Formats: sequence, structure tokens, C-alpha cells
Amino acid sequence: MSMVLFALVMRSTDGLPLSATTDYEQDEGLQETKKQIKTLSEKLSTFPSRCSLKTGKFNIHFTSSLGIGYLVVCTENCPNAMAFCFLEEMQNEVLQRCDGFLIRNAVRPYSFREFDDFLQDTKQRYNSSCSLTSKINLADMQSELKMIPTYQLSAEDLRFGFSRRKVFQYKSITPSQQFEPVSLPGTISCVLSIFCGGLNLLQGFHAIEGFMQSYNDEDFNDMISFFLGTAAGLYQFYLFAYFSVRRNSKSFLAFALICLSNIFLFELRNMWQILFHVTVAAFMTLQIRLRQLQCKSPDYNV
Repeated sequence: MSMVLFALVMRSTDGLPLSATTDYEQDEGLQETKKQIKTLSEKLSTFPSRCSLKTGKFNIHFTSSLGIGYLVVCTENCPNAMAFCFLEEMQNEVLQRCDGFLIRNAVRPYSFREFDDFLQDTKQRYNSSCSLTSKINLADMQSELKMIPTYQLSAEDLRFGFSRRKVFQYKSITPSQQFEPVSLPGTISCVLSIFCGGLNLLQGFHAIEGFMQSYNDEDFNDMISFFLGTAAGLYQFYLFAYFSVRRNSKSFLAFALICLSNIFLFELRNMWQILFHVTVAAFMTLQIRLRQLQCKSPDYNV
């Protein structure tokens, strides 16, 4: 049996359905779950932006943002991280292709059928055991769910709505995240990264002096390149020391900026200097990826 069974895009203010997957499942329990979706959608704006609801042998996961709600029904063995990756893809597609004004002024249910094919194709991709693309960003999503866990709705929440007091309590339960102790390679990477950042900063000030004397465009470009390398190196140090959502992707972006800055500084540095700066940045990127959270969060089925 497939793990992702049904997907729905709706307007979060009143629950108006905008687009949905084709319903091929005839399971009686699933049909009963869909009846609860109507109740949930009418109260969607009162719930936190990321919630889950267990209904028998199925789970309903949903998120809401910018007046739009995204919902998916999965089997109980489907990991939460996969479900919320699915919802994230839904959200990105809708925000890229749809005008918020049209959504706010929609009157007819399912008036955005242009999204139906995308939802159906994405559902089939996530249900395919041979599709590796359905596991994209699972590691980042798992980290995000540990940092900001989903709220587990109860039957009482569904019946009476969600009070502001509960919203406050939900925001207060996010666990503090601590990394594993810094290893020797991690310490070395930090020292080298700070050293490279200091060199870039010092050379950047010299480039400012040269630019103030000559007002040469080449000196200006060198100044920008030095400070860009400094900022990227310091940001890598920050990502190593503190938790951040999508930290692996951000570390690769910082590494790319360091490589780019050294390309622009090719005439001022010899090959060994460039290789040293790029190697230090690559080593720091690896250490950022290897350093994991120390404490295990409560079980959110990720």
C-alpha cells in the first residue's frame, strides 16, 4: 500500500479547497479520515503552522503559510520528515506559480486544477520505492523537525479549536539543541578558518587604502573579494558553532563564495595561497556536516 494517500491545497482562512489529488483509494478508514479533513480545514487558521493529527491507522499532516494551507494524508508508517518534505514541495510550487490575489478572491472549490497534475505526479514519486528524488532534503527536514517539532492535534483540539494559550505553550516546548563536543579536527578547522578570515580582513583594509589613493576599479573589486571571503569564512564558523535550519546547504553556499572570491583574487595570490584558502573552506564545510546534535529529541517519528 502507498504511504502518501491524499494531498490537498486549501485557503486557510475558510478552508476552501483549491486543488487535490485524484482519489483512487476506497479504504473505509481513509474515507472516514477525509470527513475529518473538512472539520480541520474550517479551523485551520486557529492551529499552529505545522501540525499532525492521528486518525486510526492514518496520519494527517498539514502546514499553513501566507493564507494557504497544505495537507497530506499518509499511512501510519510514513515518516513525518517525508510527509513534510512533500508539503514543502507543494508550498514551493504553489507560491511560484500562483497569484495570492487570485487565491484570496477564489469563490469556486477546486478552481486551481492546474496544480492537480503536479500533486498527482509528486504523490506517485514519493510512493515509488525506486525514486531516490523522493528522499531529497530528508536530512535537513529531520533536523528542522527536531528544532521545531510538529504539534500533535487531539480530538479535543479538532472539536473545540485551538486557544491562544495552547499556541503559547506549543511555542515554548521547542527543545534546546546542543551539538556534540568539538572534536580535534573541528578545532583545527575553526582555527584555520579564523586565520584565513583574519588574512582576508587585513588584506581588505590594504585594498581600501589602495582604492582611496587611486580610485581604481580593480582595487575596488579586490576589496569586495577580500571582504566577501572574510564574511563567508565567519559565516562558516557560525554554522559550525550554532544550529541553523538548512545548515548543510548554507555551508556549501559559503564555500562557493570563498571559491568565487579566490577566483577574483587570482592575480594577487599564487596557486599555493589559493589552494590553502579553498582547502580550509572545504575542511570547514566537511566539519559542519559531520557535527551533529548531541541530545536526542523526543520521538517525533522522523
